[in-house]
Amino acid sequence: MAKVNLSEVGKNLLKSADSGEKVELQSLWQDRPLVVFFLRRFGCQVCRWMAAEISKLEPDLRANGVSLVGVGPEELGLQEFKEGGFFKGSIYVDEEKKCYKDLGFKRYNAISVVPAALGKKVRDVSSKASAAGIQGNFSGDLMQSGGMIIVAKGGEKVLLHFIQDSPGDFVPLEDISTALGISSTVKAGQKPVVPVCEERCRPSAFEKG
Repeated sequence: MAKVNLSEVGKNLLKSADSGEKVELQSLWQDRPLVVFFLRRFGCQVCRWMAAEISKLEPDLRANGVSLVGVGPEELGLQEFKEGGFFKGSIYVDEEKKCYKDLGFKRYNAISVVPAALGKKVRDVSSKASAAGIQGNFSGDLMQSGGMIIVAKGGEKVLLHFIQDSPGDFVPLEDISTALGISSTVKAGQKPVVPVCEERCRPSAFEKG
């Protein structure tokens, strides 16, 4: 896996979903360790489930002085995502997708996206999401993949750099805790507490992620 240049990626601008202010990514890890979850799309059912799953760790992260941030590649679907309460950390938008590019998050094409979206990993997560009352839609950039980066306080080093291969790939909760050197009693698979999205959020029969 390619080495992450924190000084380079840290200068990329992110737009706050709350204030609209643009900040450098590195400002978010300046004073404390940082976990950044990069979503494929705000409307992606699988991404929403992953966001809810990661959010189970938020109390433990906060107790240990760790910030939790979610980043999307575009504003489309942001308001619905916020209203759905899927993510418990701060939310930002990488309008130029610079972080996605610099961190090596791949883009699918018209040919590769279909088998990727219909793969077993995606089907499995989609089933878990549906069981938890989490739905999604097709709005937005369907070709972008995501991942995660965990950075030590002050940008001292990268603690974890994860790149999705399949849209259904995600970092297990215990791996996040281990990378940060903290303990957590949260177990993966516990049903997340997420409001059931209204009818307008429901996917078509083909929505997988």
